[in-house]
Amino acid sequence: MRELKIFSGRANPELSLEICQHLHLKPSAISLGKFPDGENFCKLEDDVRGRDVFLVQSTCPPCNDSLMELLIMLDSCKRASANRITAVIPYFGYARQDRKDEGRVPITAKLVANIITRAGADRVLAMDLHAPQIQGFFDVPVDHIYAAPVLNESFLRRGLSADRIVVVSPDEGSIKRAVGHAKRLNGAIAIVDKRRTSATEVRQSTIIGGPIEGKVAVMFDDMISTAGSICGAARLVKQAGAEEIHIACTHGVLCGPAIERLRDAPIDSIAITNSIPLPPEKHLPNMHVLSVAPLLAEAIKRIHHDQSISAMFREGGAT
Repeated sequence: MRELKIFSGRANPELSLEICQHLHLKPSAISLGKFPDGENFCKLEDDVRGRDVFLVQSTCPPCNDSLMELLIMLDSCKRASANRITAVIPYFGYARQDRKDEGRVPITAKLVANIITRAGADRVLAMDLHAPQIQGFFDVPVDHIYAAPVLNESFLRRGLSADRIVVVSPDEGSIKRAVGHAKRLNGAIAIVDKRRTSATEVRQSTIIGGPIEGKVAVMFDDMISTAGSICGAARLVKQAGAEEIHIACTHGVLCGPAIERLRDAPIDSIAITNSIPLPPEKHLPNMHVLSVAPLLAEAIKRIHHDQSISAMFREGGAT
């Protein structure tokens, strides 16, 4: 048996600690900090020679600091002769820069994947990548897991009648996700026709499917960044006569005017996971934080024992 070691970066230490608690392990000791000139510093305080090492670090804001810290942790483990190094990245930053949508722009998601691989990652464990094809950007195995079981369970516990639920896709790109959630919740499905006017502004125009009137509308997305899309969709759904509106997402980036938009939108509840830490100033009264630590802990255990990851979702009935 290869001894399991879990190290945490400073991006989300609470999540890392919770993962370790589910695995009945103590977090491995590591010293992280900055030199006076701002350079990152890392020292592993535990022996990792020949061990199976997992580094938990979301590349969330401050994105560049979080990413650089992950790279330094990877290099430290590689130079300390770890047997296998898995980068556990609950939130993978730069994921939206996954293609050339105009001339003379980079594909930064591919660049970041290359850097992580070159720094020493033998495999990657990520959750709800913004674009699934990012798995192919890495030249090492990628285990891509989904927070859908956690989000679905939060709604199933509410005991909502299936004939009242309509799962609304906030845009065309989220249709597949919405269909999966609708199957699990036994609800109907509707799609918001979204037209993007700029990199930061969108305009919603109509709803396809339904019906919406008198229903409980539930909207799922992989992330909420500035909240422009989800709040615009919520207003459109409210105008269509929805009785209640609930939204859920995996990654609560919540930057710029997101909090103000969510506060002013006709939304009854917001469910987000703890893939990104939620500071108190971003916590709204109708916001609920769901933990993905059990899901990540199970995935880490399965990787350590060379077991199937996809079986987690088949056994749990997730989509």
